[in-house]
Amino acid sequence: MHNKVRWGVLGVSKFAMNKSAPALCRCTLGEVRAVASRDAARARAAADQLGAPISYGSYEELLADPDIDVIYNPLPNHMHVPWSIRAAEAGKHVLCEKPIGLSAAEVRQLIEVRNRKNVRVAEAFMVRVHPQWIRAKEIVDSGELGELRAVTGHFSYFNRDPKNIRNQRDIGGGALMDIGCYPVYVARYLFAAEPLRVTGLLDRDPETKVDRLTSALLEFPSGQCTFTCATQLVPHQRVQILGTKGRVELEIPFNAPPDRPTRLSVDIGGALDGSQIRIESFDTVDQYVLQGDAFSRAVRGETALAVPLENSLGNMQTIEALFRSAESGRWESPAGF
Repeated sequence: MHNKVRWGVLGVSKFAMNKSAPALCRCTLGEVRAVASRDAARARAAADQLGAPISYGSYEELLADPDIDVIYNPLPNHMHVPWSIRAAEAGKHVLCEKPIGLSAAEVRQLIEVRNRKNVRVAEAFMVRVHPQWIRAKEIVDSGELGELRAVTGHFSYFNRDPKNIRNQRDIGGGALMDIGCYPVYVARYLFAAEPLRVTGLLDRDPETKVDRLTSALLEFPSGQCTFTCATQLVPHQRVQILGTKGRVELEIPFNAPPDRPTRLSVDIGGALDGSQIRIESFDTVDQYVLQGDAFSRAVRGETALAVPLENSLGNMQTIEALFRSAESGRWESPAGF
């Protein structure tokens, strides 16, 4: 392995070029060596923007580059597993954006290739490496909140553009896949368990047919999670973690800002006037930089992956169960449990 892990970026999406790929360029353990697009001119412009020396006018060329260690896959949802499989088949490690795939069956296919090719593959749940979430989990596990009983969350934004990939149902658009995957993930993380059964209620946009407002209830062995996610509501996000003695609230749980400190509040005793709340602040960090370095450490064999594919499979099984529940009107159990 070279001194720095060598990354290649698959595609030049707005999200990749504005957030995640520039963060990869600021990592200490890795470097962005190449960018690929189906348009050679766009690839060259993106590579120049990132300071990457190499650009490719096709995805295949990037996967064939023997000097690339890791492929970062921020393609649209329906292209996550197919191109991650192709990257793994080419012997590359893969960090793929969330949701990892369109179904649990797709994730199982990716696990099979990962095992056969002996490469590292992970879903890019960047929240897992942010200090505020690491601390929240520490507080839960310490017993300071008493027994964990409930996790509640909200995540929404407003986007009605029918041309936006998030509003195209056949390629994995909609609120539950795009942002609902976050509260599902953090609830499973905090409870350290899979939900026994789930129920979901969703409202679909009459034009695009994607779910624009989805609410869910997840039953865990020791508690419950409730959340609402939406693509046509005022932008807002919050998570509360409630135990028998106290609660934690994360102010900006998912899109933690990279340019200012973050905060969480710990309320032991629950005085309604807020007099018992303490604020914990965290230094300014970019969670995408932390994620890139964490993955590079795993590639170098120094640490385990923060979010292994087996965890991603559990997330996708829960999401699928919520969609089934919304259709059936009944509680549904995630597959395999």
